[in-house]
Amino acid sequence: MSMQIETTTANSFPRAAKATRNGRKTYVYLFLGWVMLIAIGVAAAMLYTEHLRQKIATDIAQQTQQQLQIVQQDYQKQVSELKDSVSTDMKAMQTKVDALNELLAFTKDSANSKTDNSNQLYTQLADVKKKLDELQKNLDVLK
Repeated sequence: MSMQIETTTANSFPRAAKATRNGRKTYVYLFLGWVMLIAIGVAAAMLYTEHLRQKIATDIAQQTQQQLQIVQQDYQKQVSELKDSVSTDMKAMQTKVDALNELLAFTKDSANSKTDNSNQLYTQLADVKKKLDELQKNLDVLK
């Protein structure tokens, strides 16, 4: 009798064995679903992170380019101002050098005992004055 009871007991619960198999399959499917959801989430996070990285790199490149243009414009402005300033200073220096050269030439001519060709005007003026004095004397004599 004990055998029959066991057989009937084992045969009387076929639903329970089937439910246990279906429950295990459900857990496996749920586990696989969760794994897939986690994998999709990780992949989406990686893609979004890469997208943000590219966007930030592009923004930084644009800002750097703008700043470089501003620096280049400032540099060119400063160079042109410096060039104008140096040009103006060179012109002023050239006029001073020319004036100094004229003064040195006049001083050199005046310092010599003989007057040379570079101081012809001074020499000619002195000669004209002498001749005028002589003519004045001759005119006085004639009167």
